[in-house]
Amino acid sequence: MGLKKSCDRLMTEQDFLLTWRNIILKVVRSGVKWWKRGWRVVFMGEFQHTIDEKGRMIVPAKFREALGTSFIVTRGLDQCLFVYPMQEWAVLEQKLKSLPLMKSDARAFTRFFFSGATECELDKQGRVNLPNNLIEHAKLDKDCVVIGVSNRVEIWSKPIWENYFQESEESFNEIAEKLVDFNFDL
Repeated sequence: MGLKKSCDRLMTEQDFLLTWRNIILKVVRSGVKWWKRGWRVVFMGEFQHTIDEKGRMIVPAKFREALGTSFIVTRGLDQCLFVYPMQEWAVLEQKLKSLPLMKSDARAFTRFFFSGATECELDKQGRVNLPNNLIEHAKLDKDCVVIGVSNRVEIWSKPIWENYFQESEESFNEIAEKLVDFNFDL
């Protein structure tokens, strides 16, 4: 009897996966962008770009539509900038508001994060004008790297990114093993 229940459950899971596969194929074939369907944004990829003397950077074409014409740029961790589409910023804003006000670390982090946040817009050429305080925070020069990291985009100084990537690459397997502590597996 237990084997029959297991088989029935397996068929149910297979049906579930087939249903989702069909939904995904319909969306892909229809040409409808997934972020317009109310799904969460997923950014990925690495792009080499430059910042001009006026602080303008071309946003990778792959990211433009998902970011929208208006988005938030703020100080990131590890000396980079975080870029959030408005809907992701709203989710993050609620999480930050839920931090305990009586904890000094929570206040410090929230102040740091929000005080650096700026609403930015794309111009007609797909460029964003980065504020000087954020350029200084990330030590951005002419050459930069723009990466997609799940729900956000990060902007890095090219030398800082190369150094960070090299160090992370060397310890990637060790980091992956530690993620098991967070119930994460690839």
